[in-house]
Amino acid sequence: MSKSVSVLTQYFGFDSFREGQEGVIDAVISGRDALAVMPTGAGKSLCFQLPALILDGVTIVVSPLISLMRDQVQSLVTEGIPAAYINSSLTQGQVAKVIRNAAEGKYKLIYVAPERLLTRSIYELVQCIDISFLAVDEAHCISQWGQDFRPSYLDIPRFIESLLKRPVVAAFTATATPRVRKDISDALILHNPFTIITGFDRPNLYFEVRKPSKKYPALLSYLNTTNGNGIIYCSTRKEVERVTERLRQDKISAVRYHAGLTDYERATAQDDFLYDRVRVIVATNAFGMGIDKSNVRFVIHYNMPQNIESYYQEAGRAGRDGLESYCILFFNYSDIITANFLIDKSENKEEIKRNRQLLDKIKQYCETTTCLRSYILNYFGEKHTGNCDNCSNCITSKTNQKTDITEDAQKVLSCIVRVTNAGSPANIQTIKNIVKGVKDDYLILSELHKLPTFGVMRGAESVYLDKIFAELAAGGYIEYSEIIPPEVILTQSARNVLFGNTKVFIIDENA
Repeated sequence: MSKSVSVLTQYFGFDSFREGQEGVIDAVISGRDALAVMPTGAGKSLCFQLPALILDGVTIVVSPLISLMRDQVQSLVTEGIPAAYINSSLTQGQVAKVIRNAAEGKYKLIYVAPERLLTRSIYELVQCIDISFLAVDEAHCISQWGQDFRPSYLDIPRFIESLLKRPVVAAFTATATPRVRKDISDALILHNPFTIITGFDRPNLYFEVRKPSKKYPALLSYLNTTNGNGIIYCSTRKEVERVTERLRQDKISAVRYHAGLTDYERATAQDDFLYDRVRVIVATNAFGMGIDKSNVRFVIHYNMPQNIESYYQEAGRAGRDGLESYCILFFNYSDIITANFLIDKSENKEEIKRNRQLLDKIKQYCETTTCLRSYILNYFGEKHTGNCDNCSNCITSKTNQKTDITEDAQKVLSCIVRVTNAGSPANIQTIKNIVKGVKDDYLILSELHKLPTFGVMRGAESVYLDKIFAELAAGGYIEYSEIIPPEVILTQSARNVLFGNTKVFIIDENA
């Protein structure tokens, strides 16, 4: 029996590892950096807790989650593993006690909030202890393309530089696009990291986008016709308060959770939900990261989130026990107005530009009629052929009529090619105006009205053209540039549509 399996059995009570765990653990123990992208419930915490018991010296775990630190440290101490945490929930006296104990070698693991890394007390501590391993949890927070970017995470490289010797560094996250993974590796300066992506798919989760004319009656109807407990995410504190109050009036046991509440109110609400004293928690995105509740049967997004990463991470809090669970997004176009309002609150123009691009992706998700699971997995760089039979679009496509829009899709793609070849920016509105035959000043000045594709779709409604763009994006036939307004870029797969090898469909939901 290997040393890691022996420790696994002795301290954690398991006989074998889950997928991906052993590779990460062996890499760290052998002195190699690591980058692990493992879905919620895959056991990421074991990948830094177990090596900490084998390696000499102390393991520092950087985490932004106060509740997770508390829960994991309590669990470790219960199993006889000396551990502690340092974050804003402690008094100065309590922090001083942890520092003294750490200096005396009383801990194997110390969880530290990123905001505390560069404080004088931590600096003085790390100069007198041997740090063998630095684990960065929720590592996507270091990327400005990650949904939970936290500037304090940028202090981690400076913290590493302040150490007397560089420890093994490993980064862990549940969701990260290829761009975010590169950001993590570059920012933390990982040395030839062992990299593992165990897959983003959660087969037990059912995905659905609903477009009710009135959201609250649709929500109440769902809750009255389904069992189990769940999370309802709202985009604003005001919406959380309003929905919670209405649910209580309708005899649904619910608590609220948002950053405007006191620490005590949030902790009480969280505990009431975790210990099944209430059925529903209505929350902003302030709730959920690091929450260990396995039997969440549904996650409902009452409003559209601002990006796919946020949506998938929040939806992924359902069904951690592997049982069938439901992820339902209520969407209407007023959500886009709210999302843009929240995005525009930033004073950073680059941040606004970046977040608008991410918003476009989640909007496409809400509008596509292709497999929802396929759309999400393809977004994260994991190829999926569709037809999952466990999302609303796949089920709907079997009961509703499909409309072949291949010919119109070819017209749009051909127009994009011609505009690009003419040296003009192929943004969506320009393409729309050309195929609809709208002669505006820009088209005349740039002579784009002379293209063969001008007017090939006269009379087409903008809503229909939006559906074509949504289907082409969802199928991976087009992408959007990072500039504002975004330009449409054809992928290699677009040739399959242009030359008739692949058909494009939309679903007639009224058929």
